[in-house]
Amino acid sequence: MVSKKMKATSAIALSAALVLSMAACGNSNNNESKGATESKGNTATNAPDAGTTKTESGKKVTITFQNIYPDPATPSYKMLHELVDQYEKENPNIHIELDTLNTDQQKVKLKTQAASKEIPDITIVNPAAQMKPFVDAKLFAPLNDMLDQNGLKDTYQSGLLDYYSFDGNVYALPDGNNIEVVYYNKELFEQAGIADTPKTFDELLQDVKTLKAKGITPIAIGEKDSWTGSFLFMNILLRTNGGPGFLQDVLDGKKTFEDPAFIEAVDRFQDLVQAGAFPDGATSIDANAGGNIFKSGKAAMWVIGSWETGAIDASSVAGKAGAFQFPSVNGKGDPNEFMLAPGSAFAISANSEHLQETKDFLNFFTLNLPKKQFELKNAVGIGQKVDGDLKGAGYSDLAINISGLFNQVKGGDLAFDNTMNPATAQVHLSSIQNLFVQKVDSAQVAKEHQTAFEANK
Repeated sequence: MVSKKMKATSAIALSAALVLSMAACGNSNNNESKGATESKGNTATNAPDAGTTKTESGKKVTITFQNIYPDPATPSYKMLHELVDQYEKENPNIHIELDTLNTDQQKVKLKTQAASKEIPDITIVNPAAQMKPFVDAKLFAPLNDMLDQNGLKDTYQSGLLDYYSFDGNVYALPDGNNIEVVYYNKELFEQAGIADTPKTFDELLQDVKTLKAKGITPIAIGEKDSWTGSFLFMNILLRTNGGPGFLQDVLDGKKTFEDPAFIEAVDRFQDLVQAGAFPDGATSIDANAGGNIFKSGKAAMWVIGSWETGAIDASSVAGKAGAFQFPSVNGKGDPNEFMLAPGSAFAISANSEHLQETKDFLNFFTLNLPKKQFELKNAVGIGQKVDGDLKGAGYSDLAINISGLFNQVKGGDLAFDNTMNPATAQVHLSSIQNLFVQKVDSAQVAKEHQTAFEANK
């Protein structure tokens, strides 16, 4: 069974040898896509250092790789395509067919595929509670044997694979291990006359009002993909609760959603909405478009996972962005406790017609992912160990800033939908999304959550 306790800080801290982390709440480079299937060619790239495999002579195999890297402007997109091209070049009998979607599209499609037991050869899942129903339905293949090939298991950060393990078997390999931070545009802060980053929620709220008065969108978000609002909300709950563990206490029967800490978190979240913190029509903007509001220099802040560091450095706000911890709320909460986001992960269909070939490819892909991401200046936030020097490799001040925040992590919480069962999580996501549209009595929001939890235990 996957561990419900948070790992020690050392599992996610950076060492001098650059043990970095990357993900997403469920989300790695959550970008807009039409969901088209791509057919890859054979663009030549550098030879791999590890994981190259060959298939049986003359055997033609197509492997479908469902993924959430749709934006060509991001380093993760380039990583995916370069590694796939490389593998096809070295294994001409293998064709990798990419089914590329944004995060919410992929989740919906996977549920439909799971219902008919037609999981693609490789798909994307999120850790813990989100992936458990697929494991219980025996839709994913155990990957223990593949992890033992070429030393792959040892490339992952200590404890990280526990979030993707059930009954002694690992069922998915994470692309990241992240913390949620507040990215900010230094130039827009200066234009608004804001001299420093907020250390308290009241200061954050005042900055929102100041930015709004200057005609600047305070906080970018794309709440059409409802996980984004939840992820931000959970930062507030982490503070009002005075630290991690609120959802675990609910699961253990020690608290209910009608606890004052939860009600206060709803109130403070609504304070942001009512102050005009978010773009107009936020619920009609998807996560990719929401992120682009910040990356195009039109929003002052973006509360999102550290996986976006490389994408920000590849955008028009490169060199202008910094990052800070989510502030305390009414004097409560330690800024060095973060929302933790063990990343989305690669799982293999238990019913794959080409199970061994798929495992061979995923072994190659994950072995080579750290080096490729480091080359693409996108190693901040990956879930595997990377040896290298950020500054010497030309990484940005932002990336070095983020790596420093990793070193300060004292613990934190997982996202709501990685902790609660899917039915309760869906009520939560819809409830938080509704707060962008209308002001709601916070006690009623709490009651909705508690009723859903009790009905779906």
